[in-house]
Amino acid sequence: MGRTIIVTNRLPVTIKKNRGKYIFEHSIGGVATGLASVCNRRDCLWIGWSGLSGQSLGDYDKRSIRTKLARQHNCHPVFLDKKDVRDHYYGFCNNTLWPLFHCFTQYTIYHKQWWESYRRVNKLYAEAVLAKAKPGDTIWIHDYHLFLLPQLIKDKLPGISIGFFLHIPFPPLEIYRMLPWREDILISLLSADLVGFHTYDYVQNFLDSVHRLLGHEHHLGSIDSGDNVTKADAFPMGIDYSRFTEVARSPRVIKEADKIRRKAGKRQIILSVDRLDYTKGILERLNAFDYFLNQNSQYIGKVTLILVAVPSRTRIENYELLKKQIDERISQINGRYSEVDWIPIWYLYRSLPLEKLVAFYRAADVALITPLRDGMNLIAKEFIAAKRDGQGVLILSELAGTANELREALIINPNDKRQIVAALRQALEMPADKQEEHNRIMQKRLQSYNVTKWAQDFLSNLAELKKTKNQMQTELDEKNRAELNKKYRRSRRRLILLDYDGSLVSFVDDPDKAQPDKELLKIIESLTSDRNNKIVVISGRDRHTLDKWLQETGVEMSAEHGVWVKEKDRWQKTVDLSSASWKNKIMPILEQYVDRTPGSFVEEKDYSLAWHYRKADSKLALIRRKELVESCTQVTDTLGLDILEGNKVIEIKSAEINKGRIASRWLGKRHWDFIFALGDDRTDEDMFSVMPKKAYTIKVGAEHSQARFRIKSVAEARSLLKKLSQ
Repeated sequence: MGRTIIVTNRLPVTIKKNRGKYIFEHSIGGVATGLASVCNRRDCLWIGWSGLSGQSLGDYDKRSIRTKLARQHNCHPVFLDKKDVRDHYYGFCNNTLWPLFHCFTQYTIYHKQWWESYRRVNKLYAEAVLAKAKPGDTIWIHDYHLFLLPQLIKDKLPGISIGFFLHIPFPPLEIYRMLPWREDILISLLSADLVGFHTYDYVQNFLDSVHRLLGHEHHLGSIDSGDNVTKADAFPMGIDYSRFTEVARSPRVIKEADKIRRKAGKRQIILSVDRLDYTKGILERLNAFDYFLNQNSQYIGKVTLILVAVPSRTRIENYELLKKQIDERISQINGRYSEVDWIPIWYLYRSLPLEKLVAFYRAADVALITPLRDGMNLIAKEFIAAKRDGQGVLILSELAGTANELREALIINPNDKRQIVAALRQALEMPADKQEEHNRIMQKRLQSYNVTKWAQDFLSNLAELKKTKNQMQTELDEKNRAELNKKYRRSRRRLILLDYDGSLVSFVDDPDKAQPDKELLKIIESLTSDRNNKIVVISGRDRHTLDKWLQETGVEMSAEHGVWVKEKDRWQKTVDLSSASWKNKIMPILEQYVDRTPGSFVEEKDYSLAWHYRKADSKLALIRRKELVESCTQVTDTLGLDILEGNKVIEIKSAEINKGRIASRWLGKRHWDFIFALGDDRTDEDMFSVMPKKAYTIKVGAEHSQARFRIKSVAEARSLLKKLSQ
């Protein structure tokens, strides 16, 4: 059993230098807390930036830090130079990825220099991981700072299990496609085996981007990219629920909460806690509070807003400007409404220790959490957890990931100040029994799916995927290739069955342009010239196209999945299909979907109809494909027809016809001492299913298959056949 290696931008340990000595302290935070339950064993290693500049440390200091981190904290540090911190973290991560992924395109800056630094830093992390990782380990990578890491690791350790979790939103395609390096990030993420997000909205955005930008479809969230099968799923991150409830009942916190209440007097307390960030909607919240006091004069002097803004990214210009705007807005509101014994807003610009924060949670009557965009927002969950008596109302933005879980809160649009004002009135006037009813439901949910359960859930899903992949067909590695070649050379009666599209040639937008090139024709002709070989191309294409492309090579052929076969230069029909009158019922349905899906078209064969959508808008085609299958199913079931879902094609044919039946025709002709079958999609599974156990059945692509072996691409398939032909 291998180790679990966790990789984050920062280590969960803060390193400070005091009087010449390095002091190590555990960090407090959602991710650090959540993963502590996973990484508190000796079979776990945590890799991340030490927070120290590599330029300021000598070799002795680095060795000393590495040793202490390894022995006492199960950690391994990455040392970054100041320039890398500036361009990678403050540059690309916080001025490119952060605003773009939160849909703040007006703040997004695209600098190639930052991108190059981002790539360089990801390579440094990869080197650190590769220095420690071994086959059998599980690697769990976290967040947008390390998007390129999955591919860098998988290239060197192709069999290792990799999970990736994104802690911020994944934006809609229309936003994500603005990133110049969009494909690089997606390709890297598809090297991971499991990619996790907080919500299904983010999962769908990711799948849409993969589909539209890379052309890969998905089946129930599983994406076959050729090199790998990646599962995308939602895992809403929880909190350390028991910790917050325990802290909330401690005497010190109760005393501090009472102190806050006494200072507020009989006024109701509205609490707002955030990092100072433009995504949090703090200015919009202040505007709504101003509007609330303006429209509800009865609450002047009766409520107090405690605004806690935690300093964040203070070196970035946009944040400095935001801080100035918030300061000015608070001054305006306090100046407008303050009375001798009352200030409407208490403003704390600092980070609060845990006990102080929980005391504010306990003291507050209302929590006003209204981010404009937020991956999750754990503050909302912490507030609910701290309410041991069940009293208090949560007002929550619908654009926070946690809104999907905390539906009993008052959910609002953070851009609608009238809605926020209405929610404030409702919260301040809500009966105590109603507050408790809502909070108990949310508390039960948060207690059940806490941060430990979140981590265990992700890792157990990753382990299950690894187990499933291990049960899949074996990769045709060098050892298996050598054995295949050896058995081929020794045999005298060889049957080689080859699919065409996706196996011998790559897919193209126009199926008519997939004709064989000179290299492929040479390989096939060389194989057919060996009198010990029987080469058969089994395809879904029509017989006329196959004749035009492959007649001169001397291969035998099967067209339309086995309706027609060509042996000894003559085509013949293999099944008694006296009528194709069913086409008259299916064709109008297909033509309707051609009209509704620009770029799609219908191909009519002798005994089948195919709806192609490779040139159509991929997002629209995905919807239309599902609709088409549903529309046709009622008709096909009564007519004895099958619906085949191929690579960007839906084909309808008689249920009597399949590649397995026609492959059996050649299998039964004689006793073969070498059998080889190559295919790439679901139609080829019928062929694989009838092959003898000792046959070399090979799947092109990473999707699960009945084939014994798999290879990654058409290029590998050609290389394999070329080796046999020599």
